[in-house]
Amino acid sequence: MYMDDDNTKPTNGALQNGDKPASDAEHEDSDDDNEAEEGAAETGEGAAKKKKKRKPRKKKKAGAAGAGGAKAQTAPPRVRIDEVFPNDSYPEGEIQEYVNENAYRTTNEEKRHLDRMNNDFLTEYRKGAEIHRQVRQWAQKWIKPGMGLTEIAEGIEDSVRALTGHQGLGNGDAQIAGMGFPTGLSINHCAAHYTPNAGNKMVINYEDVMKVDFGVHINGRIVDSAFTLTFDPVYDNLVNACKAATNAGIKEAGIDVRMSDIGAAIQEVMESYEVEIKGEMLPVKCIRNLNGHSIGHYTIHGGKTTLLNSITKNFGTLPFCRRYLDRMGHDKYLLGLNNLVSAGIVEAYPPLCDVKGSYTAQSEHTFILRPTCKEVLSRGDDY
Repeated sequence: MYMDDDNTKPTNGALQNGDKPASDAEHEDSDDDNEAEEGAAETGEGAAKKKKKRKPRKKKKAGAAGAGGAKAQTAPPRVRIDEVFPNDSYPEGEIQEYVNENAYRTTNEEKRHLDRMNNDFLTEYRKGAEIHRQVRQWAQKWIKPGMGLTEIAEGIEDSVRALTGHQGLGNGDAQIAGMGFPTGLSINHCAAHYTPNAGNKMVINYEDVMKVDFGVHINGRIVDSAFTLTFDPVYDNLVNACKAATNAGIKEAGIDVRMSDIGAAIQEVMESYEVEIKGEMLPVKCIRNLNGHSIGHYTIHGGKTTLLNSITKNFGTLPFCRRYLDRMGHDKYLLGLNNLVSAGIVEAYPPLCDVKGSYTAQSEHTFILRPTCKEVLSRGDDY
């Protein structure tokens, strides 16, 4: 796991604002009761004046946001996130205090001043994190056995682009906001970095373990988070081990913390779990060369000329896949793309696989080391 001072995320598992509170609704009911009592008082006087007819109040539609005219999200997600949060007041991530030798940062006045001075960029991170939460929460309900990987990837990516308001088809549009990198859908022994290309016929089955890994960026501020999706409860302990180990790594992380200490915390939790598959009890192990990484500005790990120009204009240093080139109308580009990779101009991210027949899980969050605390940007109600 590598960290920078601005944005860091933990090791892989291989290792939400708008609805009116209930109290307001109750207050409205009490107003109606008062009006009814007033009407009764008028009729009880025996006076000749007629009782005024009161027009019933129009009830607000469920899901309406009250002040500010915010809209409710749809399923699949298609309402731009800045229409759901019109004032750019996106939810703060989960705040965790530093521990051990970093504990002083929580109350240190100088660090608190630094935190207040350097937080403008956090709005972009929180916006991306909210988009990620809304899309993945929908995706977890939507994905079912028998669906094709291409359908799943395009469903997630279309939702992200709709919420950012950038379809990524014009020059430079994908660099303003959109996908941080292609959606990873890695099944069973394949741990990470697998994305379907055009013509892919693979489907997700009931007994499969699928890692769903996608990123959202706003002006190059990338929020990267992943989860493991299973349908058979036999794999629950594998998924739980992954989540618990990731949370242990986040808790241990901090400024100037040794990587070995973070790794030890992750390994201790991960390897305390066992999974029973087909009557055999199997230990859960960390994958040695699959770990956390820093996230920089526009960098996630961080004829040929025409193709390269198109890649540079549309993606810059952001990762892309062949499906994205197809979507932009490119064809007959494979030879040129292979040459760019061979020359070291374009960096390849091949799938990371374990032993065939094994099952791998992944859990991943993006968090930032602020001067006074850790903010887990991608934390949600789901994980």
